[in-house]
Amino acid sequence: MNITNITRTTAKLFQPNVSTNHWSQSTLAIARVVIGVMMVHNGQDKLSDIENFAHTYVEYLGLPFPIFLSYIAAYTELIGAPLVAIGLFTRPAALGLLGTMTVAMYHHISVAGLSLPYLELSAIYAACFLCFTVNGAGLFSIDALIANRLDSTALTLQSKQVMRLEKVYQSDAAEKQTEVLP
Repeated sequence: MNITNITRTTAKLFQPNVSTNHWSQSTLAIARVVIGVMMVHNGQDKLSDIENFAHTYVEYLGLPFPIFLSYIAAYTELIGAPLVAIGLFTRPAALGLLGTMTVAMYHHISVAGLSLPYLELSAIYAACFLCFTVNGAGLFSIDALIANRLDSTALTLQSKQVMRLEKVYQSDAAEKQTEVLP
């Protein structure tokens, strides 16, 4: 496998599923930032009393290594949520956060059954992180910039126009043409 194939494969990991509608992309970016920022405190809460969290939530579910898994959950939320907010490594970060929210939903169902008031927040977070796991961060993200940088064909011209990158390419092309011409 040559370096070009590796670069294209890597670019696909960062490439978002996109709609070239500017409002759709703006809304996706706003949702990503809000959800990421709001999620951070969950990790901080876990770390503030890790033994209590491990006993109350992880041991209750019968999972092994409760302290270790509690640290994993806390740091997934503390690191993954800001990554989702800025749109960097969004898919793997959102997948990790989806995992923590899935365990949280399981815990809520074990404790209170299908009580919607108890279950709703973790279910909403899980649905949002599932969306970002499947679709990526959108065009207004660091992931989209990386995908474009790794493989200039990763994003369509319309996507680049929405991201306002087309001016850069037009000016680069114009400069290259003037360099060739005497």
